[in-house]
Amino acid sequence: MTHFFSSIWNSSWLLALAWQEWVSVPEWLQRIWGYLNRKVEFANFSLSLSSVLLGIGVLLLAIVVSRYLRAFLEKRLAGGQRIDPGLQYTLLRLMHYVIVAVGVLFAARIGFNADLTSLAVLFTALSVGIGFGLQYIAGDIASGFILLFERPVRIGDFITVTGPDGKTTEGRVRAINLRTTLILTNDNISVIVPNSRLVNQNLLNWTYANRRARISIPVGVAYDSDVELVTQTLLRAAEDVTFLLSEPKPGVQFLSFGESTLDFRLLVWTDKPRRHPQIKSEINYRIQRLFKEANIEMPFPQRDLHLRGGSLRVETQANGKASLEQNLLTIEDTEEMMNAK
Repeated sequence: MTHFFSSIWNSSWLLALAWQEWVSVPEWLQRIWGYLNRKVEFANFSLSLSSVLLGIGVLLLAIVVSRYLRAFLEKRLAGGQRIDPGLQYTLLRLMHYVIVAVGVLFAARIGFNADLTSLAVLFTALSVGIGFGLQYIAGDIASGFILLFERPVRIGDFITVTGPDGKTTEGRVRAINLRTTLILTNDNISVIVPNSRLVNQNLLNWTYANRRARISIPVGVAYDSDVELVTQTLLRAAEDVTFLLSEPKPGVQFLSFGESTLDFRLLVWTDKPRRHPQIKSEINYRIQRLFKEANIEMPFPQRDLHLRGGSLRVETQANGKASLEQNLLTIEDTEEMMNAK
């Protein structure tokens, strides 16, 4: 009990000392403090310079706390298999938005002495502004929340996006921000895509259900080719290729009889969708080499030429190449021949 009263006495003495020090503060400092705390009425808000600075400090503190907390949780969860990386990113991003939103509310309350009614009026004014000039930005932000909640695209997914000009962007998703998504292409180029494009347009997600994807490689051969030999050669070209799966096994399909070729398709599977161009290139190299060894011809498009008049002489040179000399009749001669008939 004696210790309790002694603590009260010491506290009272400290308060008295602080008051004495404040009284002895120079008059110009007291005047500055008075200016900082001078209230100003603005619309439905009552504010002062000190309260505004305090509100800004609260908002900055919320942002700093959110970032440090997010970095701390990322380190704690790194390497763990308990939470999916995409879900982990979504939860941490939502936590960041919630903390910042709470900081904004506290900053508005402290800095502007705003109540819920005043905030409702402010948000109504913002919604009107969004309706007139910020609708695209608002659409991107809303699409960002759709991506975070529905998760049609996750961090680490390999996707193909079609732009307004019809060109495609293919790469791995690195970040889903409030308004945009960052995609890293195979050329190590960072592409920033508005979130609304991922929600409103067709999107090809190679790794949404699982990472396995089929690669189709079309091949055309001459009409006199042995189809069984072509099938065996294509399967040989798919043996021991880097990044290919052993199951499902490679397959060959005879698609159609084309104008100049017999059309086949080699089907292979991989769990490395980012390696599609590399896999296709390696298999194409093998197909060209194996077809050459097996004397399988891959013809170019051909057209039949029918002459209704004139003459065409073909001469073979010593080097085995053919040269064409066309001695065609004029249009008038051709018309005379047609009329004579």
